[in-house]
Amino acid sequence: MKLEKIIKNACEESISESRTGDTEDEIKFIQNYLKSARKIIVPSKNAVKLNIINRVLKEFGLQKAEQLHINTNAADLNRLPALSKAIMALDQCECDLIISRGRLGVPGSGSMLVMIDKKGRILTAATSPSHVVHKKEVKDAVSGEIVHALERIGLKRIK
Repeated sequence: MKLEKIIKNACEESISESRTGDTEDEIKFIQNYLKSARKIIVPSKNAVKLNIINRVLKEFGLQKAEQLHINTNAADLNRLPALSKAIMALDQCECDLIISRGRLGVPGSGSMLVMIDKKGRILTAATSPSHVVHKKEVKDAVSGEIVHALERIGLKRIK
């Protein structure tokens, strides 16, 4: 089933007030989409983030990501910086999946790691508190976020 059909069905269920939550087919679709993604992009100049993301992707049996060297500082001017970074990348390259990490919202709101498909639709995401709250190093925060984003859609580590 294509994602457009899944979205249409979910919308129709919501309109008819018969939607009772996510279905197994919907989750399976997202899992399969991630597993079949061949070109994965991380928009960041930070090699540490890319290395951590690739380590976790490998643990889950997913394709290695490529770094898109773009200046994403302008994304911080938007209300959803992490998503804005992903959209910036989407507008600059062809790919199956974008994994972006940045500030969640206003300064002090923490961070978000988001995965979007080639049409800019959010597939999964995870958040973490501000660094001054969790006191983790960037590599540990990024690792925790991507693991959580993958596990929230039922993917399991294979290694």
